[in-house]
Amino acid sequence: MLEKLIAIENRYEELNRLLEENADDYQKVIELSKERSDLEPIVEKAQEYRTVLKQIEEARSLLESGDEELRELAEADLESLEPRQETLEKELKTMLIPKDPRDERNVIVEIRAGTGGEEAALFAGDLFRMYSRYAEKRGWSVEIISQNETGIGGYKEIIFMVKGKGAYSRLKYESGVHRVQRIPVTESSGRIHTSTATVAVLAEVDEVDVHIPESDIEIEVYRSAGAGGQNVQKNSTAVRITHLPTGIVVACQDERSQLQNKLRALSILRAKLFEMEEQKRQQELDATRRSQVGTGERAEKIRTYNFPQSRVTDHRIGISSYNLPAVLDGEIDLFIDELSLRSEAERLATGSDEDEE
Repeated sequence: MLEKLIAIENRYEELNRLLEENADDYQKVIELSKERSDLEPIVEKAQEYRTVLKQIEEARSLLESGDEELRELAEADLESLEPRQETLEKELKTMLIPKDPRDERNVIVEIRAGTGGEEAALFAGDLFRMYSRYAEKRGWSVEIISQNETGIGGYKEIIFMVKGKGAYSRLKYESGVHRVQRIPVTESSGRIHTSTATVAVLAEVDEVDVHIPESDIEIEVYRSAGAGGQNVQKNSTAVRITHLPTGIVVACQDERSQLQNKLRALSILRAKLFEMEEQKRQQELDATRRSQVGTGERAEKIRTYNFPQSRVTDHRIGISSYNLPAVLDGEIDLFIDELSLRSEAERLATGSDEDEE
């Protein structure tokens, strides 16, 4: 670990030097400053760790002293310093494991009604409101990119962006099939129905991360439509982009101008292509990794929202909340915190295995 810390500290010093040398190059300064700010917390923690190691060494040398009072002081110091050393080592190990570079980015969230018809569409609307409330509580903003509403307040599909630092680091755990069990408003006999909605969370990526040649895309423009399919725009402002190599189709109609819709659609396409490449990379590392969304069938679920029992259960971690109204009001940190902790534990275990090799 000390070798890694030395390499990071050397790089940090090099970045300080490069910043001085390239002070007139605005773009270079941005890139170097970003890298330095990423390393700074580790460097500060490493300095504290070295200070504690030095203090422990000094205290242990005093244990050999013939002065009883000095020995007692040294023993007292070691009682507090040694646990601090262990804590700092754990913190540094965690910080040294490479993190997902997308964690701090904005996200594009796609919610689609799955099995269950109108009730699934209503549930998709519930999920959209849940994430909107969660974003609001964290001081993030939500912008609708595209929506396909039903006549009774649900969504066949809704795509929106969540803007805020660390949005992807929290919401990435929401990808998958969400299941609801309740008596639909459309059900006259009072029977409980099971419906699903799929959620996909994609990190927003820049043009420099994913370059899409013009020859790889086909762009169509058309009039945007409201709920029920009626035209709400006389001009053709809606945009549909087809990525020819993969067949991915992205449509955007909620912005006022054709250009804005095109930029939004390209942003979604870049995120999808980046996610595809990331999944390919992960599958090479783990052949058993599953697709993040699946088919939307009832059996493929990450979380169940049971209205009769006011219970929400996350099946990945076996944790339940018995306050369903609060969860749908955005109180989902109970699940995200535990998922994040387990992910961190897996990263630590993997990092330890790599260190042993």
